[in-house]
Amino acid sequence: MTPFTKRIGVLGAGQLGRMLAIAGYPLGQKFGFYGSSDDEPSALLGHMYKQADDVDSLQTLVAFADVITYESENTDVDRVREIAKTTPVFPAEKSLFVSQHRGREKGMFDQLNIPCAPYQVVDSLDSLKVAVTEIGLPAVLKTTTEGYDGKGQFVLKSEEQIEQAWSEIGNRELILEGFVDFKRELSIVAVRNADNEHVYYPLVQNVHHDGILRYTIAPARDISDDIQQQAESYMHSLLDELDHVGVLTLELFETEEGLVANEMAPRVHNSGHWTIEGALTSQFENHIRAITGLPLGATTPRQPMAAMINIIGETGPVETVLKTPNAFLHLYDKAERSGRKLGHINVIAENEEQLFEMFKKFEAFLPK
Repeated sequence: MTPFTKRIGVLGAGQLGRMLAIAGYPLGQKFGFYGSSDDEPSALLGHMYKQADDVDSLQTLVAFADVITYESENTDVDRVREIAKTTPVFPAEKSLFVSQHRGREKGMFDQLNIPCAPYQVVDSLDSLKVAVTEIGLPAVLKTTTEGYDGKGQFVLKSEEQIEQAWSEIGNRELILEGFVDFKRELSIVAVRNADNEHVYYPLVQNVHHDGILRYTIAPARDISDDIQQQAESYMHSLLDELDHVGVLTLELFETEEGLVANEMAPRVHNSGHWTIEGALTSQFENHIRAITGLPLGATTPRQPMAAMINIIGETGPVETVLKTPNAFLHLYDKAERSGRKLGHINVIAENEEQLFEMFKKFEAFLPK
């Protein structure tokens, strides 16, 4: 073990844990994962503490670890609170508690004067009808917890759809959000360590299809210094208010009046995968640096342009990627299934023309 070695326990064993380990091993770190089976993407990159054994295996992971982190904002808060009594957990409980509930998240945006869509939390068909009257239509109805890649959402366009929406995703607490008239979807990844050092990656543009992120362009084109600074100021406020240690991601809408916050994630994020080859320090390495007390790395892009293309459902013609200069293949060791993220492709380029020429080569991976 090196003087910098930490034993890192990861709650979860999916592709995010896999990429954290790949980034952390060159820094001398060791990894253990709390997952459900030996078939998960992280399984061969560290010791697996299986959830089938539940409390005993979790306690064994905690005993192994110098520090704990997690892959998902849906991680159990009570579990994190209990672990933190004996072992540091980063990001800490507050980041998890706020970000896993859309109502609490919007409340924090309001508290910090970060613009977001008008919203109301509802828990019945009647309260939904009242919220529609006050917020107006169109609007987006979402579950307050869980839900990702477009799941747990219903776009309300007319009052005639209210009962259908409640029938499909209701009978639980929901949040109604006013529709934001936006030009494009952006996100920013930021990192903070326990010494209150902050670093920010450039704003990126995200394109979704059927609620799933399909590709990211980094940096987003035609972003002014003022808009980048606006995004960084939002992140600075959130990082400090949460006393956040690790990566934090904020999804944003770009509007005529500026940036409007959508959602945040207290973890490494799909829209930051481009940083593996596209930035001097990837989001994964910077997360490991932050939670192990190491100095944060530079977030400067390596090339003028980069992009990330998700591989969804089917692995596809990956030989094309391997034959293409400045293209990088990342597969997650996951079986094919409709809508499932199986991997991603990173590309770097000297200019937009070169970047979009590469997109043409990979059209088989893009939504039709």
